[in-house]
Amino acid sequence: MKISIVDPQAEEEDEIIIKCRDIDEGLLQMIYGIKMHNKKLMGMYDGKIHLIEPIDIYYFEAVDNRVFMYCKDKVFESKLKLYEIEHIYAHTDYFRASKSTILNLSKIKNLTPAFNGRFEALLQNGERVIISRQYVVELKKKLGL
Repeated sequence: MKISIVDPQAEEEDEIIIKCRDIDEGLLQMIYGIKMHNKKLMGMYDGKIHLIEPIDIYYFEAVDNRVFMYCKDKVFESKLKLYEIEHIYAHTDYFRASKSTILNLSKIKNLTPAFNGRFEALLQNGERVIISRQYVVELKKKLGL
């Protein structure tokens, strides 16, 4: 693979050109990562709106028709629905872990097999999230196992 970086003229807009024979999952993740880099999510906390970097979110969880974004030490409420989040972040490190949870794979410290074919993810902030058995196959595929 060849990588070229060219300094554009003053009047030119920054541009990324990708030349490839096959578009694979890794390339899609890289493209979406670049596109999502400057997109922040809005979250409510303590009656105030906060702008949150997607990389700072450990997981999303739906509880009682409300969606929450769990960060290192705070929980924000999102106005987005879980299916909208899943669609927006389909080709990133986010992964549907259960009917009510979307997990950021880059925040997993380790995985442990649990009962009935489920997995338990220990996150970098010490929280534990259960991955339902119906999503374990997709998890293994995303991790390349």
